[in-house]
Amino acid sequence: SRTYKKCRISLAEQPVLEMSEFFLELFSEEIPAKLQKNARKNILQNFKDFFEKKGISFKKEFSFSTPNRLLLFFDGLQSEIHQPEEEIRGPKIEAPEDALNGFLKSNSLELKDIYKKETEKGVFYFAKKPSKVIKVFELLNENIPTILDKISWKKSMKWGNFELYWGRPLKSILALFNNKKLVFKFHHLESSNFTIIDKDFEDKTKIFSNFKQYTNYFKKNKIIINQDNRKKIIENELIKTSNKNNLSIQINSKLLDEVTNLVNKPNIILCKFEEKFLKIPQEILITTMQFHQKYFHTFDKKGNITNNFLVVANNKDIKGYIKQGNERVVNARLSDAQFFWEKNKKNNLVKQVSSLKLMNYFKGLGTYFDKVQRMRRLGGIISDELLISKEKVEISATVCKVDLQSDIVGEFPELQGVMGGYFAEFQGFEKDVCLAIKEHYLPIGSDSKTPKKPYSIALSLTDKIDTLVGFFGIEHKPTSSKDPFALRRSALGIIRLLIENNKQIKLKDLINYSYNLYLEQGFNLHNKEVYKDLNNFFVERLKYYMKEKEIRTDIIDAAIISYGIDNIIKAYNKARTLSKIIDKDIGKDVISCYKRASNILEHELKDVEFEIEESTDPGLFKNDFEKNLYKKIQELRKYFVNVNKDENFETSLKNLAESKKEVFDFFDNVMVNDGEQVIKKNRLELLQMLCKT
Repeated sequence: SRTYKKCRISLAEQPVLEMSEFFLELFSEEIPAKLQKNARKNILQNFKDFFEKKGISFKKEFSFSTPNRLLLFFDGLQSEIHQPEEEIRGPKIEAPEDALNGFLKSNSLELKDIYKKETEKGVFYFAKKPSKVIKVFELLNENIPTILDKISWKKSMKWGNFELYWGRPLKSILALFNNKKLVFKFHHLESSNFTIIDKDFEDKTKIFSNFKQYTNYFKKNKIIINQDNRKKIIENELIKTSNKNNLSIQINSKLLDEVTNLVNKPNIILCKFEEKFLKIPQEILITTMQFHQKYFHTFDKKGNITNNFLVVANNKDIKGYIKQGNERVVNARLSDAQFFWEKNKKNNLVKQVSSLKLMNYFKGLGTYFDKVQRMRRLGGIISDELLISKEKVEISATVCKVDLQSDIVGEFPELQGVMGGYFAEFQGFEKDVCLAIKEHYLPIGSDSKTPKKPYSIALSLTDKIDTLVGFFGIEHKPTSSKDPFALRRSALGIIRLLIENNKQIKLKDLINYSYNLYLEQGFNLHNKEVYKDLNNFFVERLKYYMKEKEIRTDIIDAAIISYGIDNIIKAYNKARTLSKIIDKDIGKDVISCYKRASNILEHELKDVEFEIEESTDPGLFKNDFEKNLYKKIQELRKYFVNVNKDENFETSLKNLAESKKEVFDFFDNVMVNDGEQVIKKNRLELLQMLCKT
């Protein structure tokens, strides 16, 4: 029909929204592995924010990186946006002529385009901006330089005479929108449709017209652009190679992330170092391979470290040169380490304590000799709290910092404490003392190992409390963005030591004692509010720890208010138990009992003229419901009076929940607001007893 034909024509004339792809590659000198993750996240978020602000939709987006390339890709992107008609306000009609001219110029208007309009704030000039279609291609050309300038690098560099700061010198920019080259200038560089294909020969370039063509080319050349795919390949090949050679491997996730960002053509090579180095402490071997050389160490099936290690290279090792080079490097490093180990382990730890006087700890806090003297005395107090040998704690505190003077710790700073424990073991110290020295820096993070032995716990607490009191005493407290002395980590370490070992100590007394030790040594700790500041600091760290355990915020606050920092273990156990059962029947029963009682108390006590006592008079009860509730309250009170420091909070909550019948029977059958004043007062006092219990 004619109507149907007109409808078809009308639909056909409507514009179809074209979807495009946007692809950006920034080629630079090799970007350090640790900078790549932030750069990927940063560039993606900056462009997403821009598209959102402009109302530009897209279907999918991702960012990739290799050592030399930072890539961004958006697919299903609108090719144009329709800007509706908009009324814009200018200056007041009394404003100077320059203000009006500025308004006209900035909005490309003429006098005939504006009109006056009254508002609540007075009469203003207004104009209407007509609707228009904006091409996303043009928007990107105009805005990409500004967006790229917003990328923040943790570390950046400037080179030549250029003003640009980038992670590493930027060499080229490939920018495409819907198979067309974007045209813009970013500092000294102009965008193009080609990229450098070989970092060693920058004159080797190739033109691309879209992202698929780009990825296919690099895939053909065995270069893996997607860092997630690279990571999976590396992990699988590490496991495959170790299994093939009857070895086991514990893949360190941080190292895996790092090597993923160091290569783009990963190839796993099995290497060996000389067997004689297996006689030196295992930690030296692991630190050399893992932290210094970025290698993966291996174990045999019995769990013993082997002289085999795996290297993630960036190319095939056809002639074996890569393997030889890595083996030569690690053998040289281990040779130095072996020399230092043999030399340092014979130096008497006790005789070296006095030389700590020559090592400054921190300005205003003395030398390391001063620190170990404070630790020795503080450790003695903690040993009494933990009921362990005072002498052993004092010995371990006295020698625990001596290894800082050794050559091996100078070469491997990550092993401070660990090497002290090995030196003590070689020189015949008791096992408890050796382990305490080895572990006294632990825990060093939220996911690191926590010492479990009593002497290790005591020495770790001693070191951390002395550190916190000293730095807070000289006003070197963490700020919202900076914590150069890792004080948050120290406080969290103390919290973990107590909670994960179920130890209860009075932090307040230890903080005050530690503060006085500084004063006795003649140090001027000008912050006189050290305990108050540290109390607040520990509360915040405890909240953080409990939030990480997925405990509800309101429960955390309630538990901390109940106990404070002298009862950290109780606060945590109560919060954890409550969080676990709050939404179960037992938790709902406890809450409903308390709510019904407290709501009535709050309502009835608003206008009463009498004072509520702490107890009720059973002689005034008129029915069994009052008597039964009173009896239940007495049973609960008896239970809580006899509860010791090892209270089982689940049992306590279960007992509270079991009062539901008596409480609900009381409310369903007893009128609290009795006509007799004495009876009403007595019943309110009964409810108050219930709430306080």
